[in-house]
Amino acid sequence: MFKGRHFDQSVILLCVRWYLAYNLSLRDREEMMAERGLSVDHSTVHRWVVHFSPQLLERFNRRKRSVTGRWHMDETYSKIRGRWMYLYRAIDTVEFFLSENRDLSAAKRFFRQALARHGLLVVRMKVYRTARHHLGISLTQ
Repeated sequence: MFKGRHFDQSVILLCVRWYLAYNLSLRDREEMMAERGLSVDHSTVHRWVVHFSPQLLERFNRRKRSVTGRWHMDETYSKIRGRWMYLYRAIDTVEFFLSENRDLSAAKRFFRQALARHGLLVVRMKVYRTARHHLGISLTQ
């Protein structure tokens, strides 16, 4: 994954982590690396983020375990940063999906991905049975 890179793996991962975790500009990261004795251009950090973020996300998702063996799904309408949004959640996991519009195909895709990643879905309420019917997937009852 890091073969042929000019900088060490730890430097690249540190810069990508800072970009994803903190609200700092690329030039701030460039300055922080200069304070540590490394001359890294801000455009290089941006290229690292664009290149390595999807790969790291895929690897994290592959190793991520579900919190419990069972989880629930939920759809709600919430105000987020002053705008009303639809929030689809896979409860008891860390999966969620935000949308300005109520998009059935995107919701189906989100819940199918969550089902593939976490397995068993508990369906107890009548509302969940309706959602199961709309999703077109077989779930436990």
